[in-house]
Amino acid sequence: MGEWLVATLRTYPELAIFIALAVGFWIGPKKIAGFNLGNVTATLLAAVAIGQLGIEIPGPIKSAFFMLFLFAVGYGVGPQFFAGLSKDGPKQLVFSVLVLMLCLLVPFACAQIAGLDLGYAAGLYAGSQTSSAAIGVATDQIARLSLAPEQARAYNDAIPIAYAVTYIFGTIGSAIILATIGPKLIGVDLAKACAEYEAEMGGVSGQDAGVFSAYRNVDVRAYRVPEGDLTGKPVRDLFPGLRIFVERVHRGDAIIEADATTVLKAGDIVAISGPRPMLVEQVDRVMTEVDDRILLDIPVEQVDVFLRSKIYAGKTLRELADEGPARGIYLRKITRNLVEIPILPETEVLRGDILTVQGSRTHVNALANAIGHADRPVEATDLMVVSVGIVIGGLVGALSVQIGGIPLGLSTSGGALLAGLLLGYFRAVNPTIGSIPGPALWLLNTLGLNVFIAIVGINAALGFVAGLQSVGISLFIWGAVATSLPLIIAVLLGHHVFKFHPAILFGICAGVRTTTAALGMIQETARSKVPALGYGLPYAVGQMLLTIFGMVIVLMMNAS
Repeated sequence: MGEWLVATLRTYPELAIFIALAVGFWIGPKKIAGFNLGNVTATLLAAVAIGQLGIEIPGPIKSAFFMLFLFAVGYGVGPQFFAGLSKDGPKQLVFSVLVLMLCLLVPFACAQIAGLDLGYAAGLYAGSQTSSAAIGVATDQIARLSLAPEQARAYNDAIPIAYAVTYIFGTIGSAIILATIGPKLIGVDLAKACAEYEAEMGGVSGQDAGVFSAYRNVDVRAYRVPEGDLTGKPVRDLFPGLRIFVERVHRGDAIIEADATTVLKAGDIVAISGPRPMLVEQVDRVMTEVDDRILLDIPVEQVDVFLRSKIYAGKTLRELADEGPARGIYLRKITRNLVEIPILPETEVLRGDILTVQGSRTHVNALANAIGHADRPVEATDLMVVSVGIVIGGLVGALSVQIGGIPLGLSTSGGALLAGLLLGYFRAVNPTIGSIPGPALWLLNTLGLNVFIAIVGINAALGFVAGLQSVGISLFIWGAVATSLPLIIAVLLGHHVFKFHPAILFGICAGVRTTTAALGMIQETARSKVPALGYGLPYAVGQMLLTIFGMVIVLMMNAS
């Protein structure tokens, strides 16, 4: 049975890829002392174990899946990369570039001091900075160096060894430095700093907090309008400052769809929406609740609205709530670069943000038309546009120029990243083209990267153990240095030079390094989601430059 299985996997190596994926995604999420390997590292290690059977996966399948992954990365960060600048955006951009330069130069210096060859240096960079995408870009650049096939193979086999050794500390160490050591370095209580920042952003207890919170207990009730102060004036003036809305009016035999200018008459029956405590405290004391099934038969939906309007980008939630498009809308969640950010009155919304809102279909459509478009669930991905984008990006990336005998260019994978970036931005501007539903984008991203990693691990498996034995301890130590030093400098630089508020500083640093695991630990330490406010733009910049630097470190090592 064992011999048959080995022979089958050697004959049909594609099966080995899915075994590695299954094992990796089973082991990856399992936590030990609060940390896990993650799907990528677990898949790599599973692939290395399977590859000990002498399995080889030839052909372009590895590159094809890697291009899918990079295209998905670019598509996901495109809106934020080009148009996601808040009032602190330029400062965050400069800070991000400086820190990312450290993330390149420190691993390069460590590799030089340790006497590592080009392959181990590229793997050390990718693992210590937790940039899985850098592996593929580095591999592409090695193929362009006109090396002897044996030398190129040796370098390519060394990359996953160094990556696996350094990635674990790259993930765990980054989280510990940013969540635990970093606040002590600058002498701040992170939880207290976040509470103060929330207060500055309007997140206080009482009425204001209820207005802007993600409190989910919204209700719609019917009330009879009595004689008195509630008649003869626009409904927007009935409950000023509160998120309570008159949705419809039953007057005689007619059902009237209300807007802010609707004027009530005595005897009208009105459908009023709002958080249930507000209805009880504010409405029940001035109107009598009645049962009106026809009136309350209001189509209500919860939907993601993709923000693309230049007019509303950069506005705070308070400003958005005070303007017409937000009438009758209850905000549930804001997602920026796949990370949920806190809902506070002074939270700025940026192009590319996804606002999960609830309200009547009329109000939801009005909001979507004003600020962007409603991203209602669809099953279709525009594969034509995706495929053409990857082809055009790949062709552009294949162009190169010779400088000092070394070919320089984006490579086909870098071109795919650029194509995704541009299409993601154009999609934000014109949502009718290049549709990729969220689940489909996740699949392209996750499957593309992990199939690539599985093939890398299987092909490099036979030399993995020997390489690990020869350089393992040294690589781990230098990887820890390469992880820690840029982050420590980043914390000090961000606090003393750029003067970022401590509440968002550590989110910015996590974003630069694109480490969601660190952001999670930072938020646990802070007991707040506020650090995520600094994560968006640095994450977009980090995704781009950390990937491109995979090519740069190969060129630097080759020239040294």
